[in-house]
Order: sequence, then structure tokens, then C-alpha cells
Amino acid sequence: MVTIGQVHLREVFENRRRVQFLRLIALLAVIALGLALRRFGYAADLPFIVVKYGGSALWGAMVYLLAALIAARSRPAAIAVTALFIAISVELFRLYHTPWLDAFRLTTAGALLLGRVFSLWNMLAYAIGIAAACAFDPARRTATRLRR
Repeated sequence: MVTIGQVHLREVFENRRRVQFLRLIALLAVIALGLALRRFGYAADLPFIVVKYGGSALWGAMVYLLAALIAARSRPAAIAVTALFIAISVELFRLYHTPWLDAFRLTTAGALLLGRVFSLWNMLAYAIGIAAACAFDPARRTATRLRR
């Protein structure tokens, strides 16, 4: 068995696979929570701030998890910076208007993916969601456990 220090290579690969599976499960859960919050949040008498910015925080977490799935070997902090750049870019993109893009933003998919109205508060909510996703990223726990 090939080893690196005290860690077997097989264990490293199994941990990577497990981390990616957990990230995928977390991504699906975050998407489901975000859609449920947007769909049923007001009906459940949740405050506007929870529905609006909770959804934005979940969207930020989703961006982090997507980036983590794509850049699986990157460090969580680097993934978080990338996710924040993507999220802020999408928010700034809301300042750009063309007829076809505005028509897409009026659809459900367009509203969920791109949003409709620019908001600095959304950027803060994205950062909070990304920080939370990074803090709970299974790769952080695995890396800590492997170093011991």
C-alpha cells in the first residue's frame, strides 16, 4: 500500500469521493430549502427579511457548493473566494439590461438564477451563505482529520 506520511493513498481517494458525495447531497438540500423558502416562506408567515435574504444566503451557499463540486481539489477558502466573485458578478450583471435578458428575468428560472433587481444587501447575504457553506464544508473536516 502506498503511503504519504501516515495516510494511505486509498484513504485519500475514498475521502475525496465521500466529500464530493456529501457536497452533492448538501447542494441538493440547499436547492430544495431555497425553493421551499421562496415558495412557502410568506405562507408560513416568515418575515420578509428571512424569505428574501435567507433565499439569497442559500443561493450563495449553492454557488459555493457548485464551485466546490467543480474544483474538488481546491482549498475551501479558494472555493469561497471564487464563489463570492461569481455571486457578486451575477449581482452586478443585474445592472445590465436588454429586452431579451429582461424577458428572461421575468420567468421563474430567470428570477431564480439571475434575479430581477440589483441589491447591495444581496451581496452581504451571498457572503453569509458562502461563509456558512465553507464553514460546514465536509472537506474542512476531512482535511483536519487527515492531518492528525
